[in-house]
Amino acid sequence: MAFFLLKEKPFTKKWFLSYSLIILGSFILASGFVLFITPYKITPGGVYGISIMLHYLLGTPVGTMALAFDIPLTLIAVKILGPRFGFKTVLGFSLTAIFTDTLTYFWGYEPLVKGDALLSSIFGGVLLGLGIGLIFKSKATSGGTDIVAMILNKYTKLPLGQLMIYVDSVIVLFGLIVFKDWKIPLYSWIVIFITGKVIDIVIEGISYDKSLFIISDKHEEIREKILNNLNRGGTYIDGKGMYNMADRRIIFTVVSRRELTLLEEYIQVIDPKAFLTVLNANEILGEGFKSLKEKIGE
Repeated sequence: MAFFLLKEKPFTKKWFLSYSLIILGSFILASGFVLFITPYKITPGGVYGISIMLHYLLGTPVGTMALAFDIPLTLIAVKILGPRFGFKTVLGFSLTAIFTDTLTYFWGYEPLVKGDALLSSIFGGVLLGLGIGLIFKSKATSGGTDIVAMILNKYTKLPLGQLMIYVDSVIVLFGLIVFKDWKIPLYSWIVIFITGKVIDIVIEGISYDKSLFIISDKHEEIREKILNNLNRGGTYIDGKGMYNMADRRIIFTVVSRRELTLLEEYIQVIDPKAFLTVLNANEILGEGFKSLKEKIGE
């Protein structure tokens, strides 16, 4: 599979924004580990899950050990997968390791929230997801599990996301073996779940927009409502009913939650038999919404 690295012109606005996201994301990620995750021996997969186990077994610094895993993993991946890991990825996992050990030096291994591992799992997951999400937005990766999953993907052809879950789950189960406490993997899976959800929110944003498919004999009246009253556009899709094979005209449009309520009320009045399918739209790019140019930051 072909892969390319996007090169940014140095010292441009986009360049500064990209590296600022890496620095901020790395600091937030490190804060999540130091303040919430490591003190409770939570092992949320990845090289940091392994490093936390080694810290409690051997007394080694968490950040340094994570870096000791990330560097050879990246070199192996470059040899197997090609040069798909740029300087920003190396900078990201290096800064995370440095911030982790620096914060630990000043803060120590005391949790920010004492005596509440569950609350620490929740907020630790939020910080981890926020940090990783910001690093991803800079077009870099966080290293560790990502790299292992990419290597396994080359040989197994299994989906990348599925492989990441497998790798992280194995590390979590090792945490059970090492610490001999069932609460450790349970808290760890809470962290992994929350981290994934927050990463999605950071990358895709929080959207209240709805995608709407409308099948109605009153499609012209509905079209007028969408265009003139809601000031939205849409697309006609020609279809055919499965039961009677009659030609049907389907309206596809995207509206806000408030506009959806207005439109549903209008459709109920003019055609109570209309068929509507409403979908959550995670991200809408284009005219009337966020532009693709804004999305990629150019």
